Amino acid sequence: MTKSIKPAKAGPGTGKLKTAKAAKIAEPKRAKSDRVKRPATPGGHFKLRPTKPWSEAEITEAFARFEKASPEPKSELEHFNPFTLLVAVVLSAQATDAGVNRATRPLFEIADTPQKMLALGEEKVREFIKTIGLYRNKARNVIALSQKLIEDFGGQVPNSREALETLPGAGRKTANVVLNVAFGQPTMAVDTHVFRVANRTGLAPGETPLAVELGLEKVIPSRFMAHAHHWLILHGRYTCLARKPRCETCLINDLCRWPEKTVG
Repeated sequence: MTKSIKPAKAGPGTGKLKTAKAAKIAEPKRAKSDRVKRPATPGGHFKLRPTKPWSEAEITEAFARFEKASPEPKSELEHFNPFTLLVAVVLSAQATDAGVNRATRPLFEIADTPQKMLALGEEKVREFIKTIGLYRNKARNVIALSQKLIEDFGGQVPNSREALETLPGAGRKTANVVLNVAFGQPTMAVDTHVFRVANRTGLAPGETPLAVELGLEKVIPSRFMAHAHHWLILHGRYTCLARKPRCETCLINDLCRWPEKTVG
């Protein structure tokens, strides 16, 4: 979910779920900021667990429950416009949204456009974001992407994935978040939470973020796609936790395929 300070607000498909035996999908190179931590076997490789695919009716029921509980989910990254959203997402890699928000509130007060950010300069940007992990590299990327936006896109954040992925520090996940939240496109950004939920529940098992992304897009009914990314992130962040999932409060406990789930 992205809690926007001011608007930058964020709408395909159903079908059978791909199994672990499905052909591998070639995954494009991702920016370091977009890399997702994956569960691993002792050998270090993610291993898919065979599971009974969800039926179309079950998937519809699950997302209907998410919709009822949170009809209009928002991103928890504070932002004023597409540019500040883009910067916040780039800064959020290996950092919490709360930590990013604490750093960007004062930063965005004085630099909420590529021009202002570039004028501020890398050294001052570092001072604002020094509480965030990898802040030196991220400050460099923020200045570089600001310059590229000015030189190649007229100072505007582009609304295509291909263009967004050319920006320093931005990969497929970052592009999908911006497209969904800022431009209302029905994209599926797969972060560590979405990756975990999709695999643990059996909703869309996949060895890579791209496989999970395409799997989710294939099975989630189009009517839910505008908000599906936020519902899954929030579910993973607050309920389907990595270490101690709160199965007793899970909205989809009865549908989940995880063999270790507990029932309240």
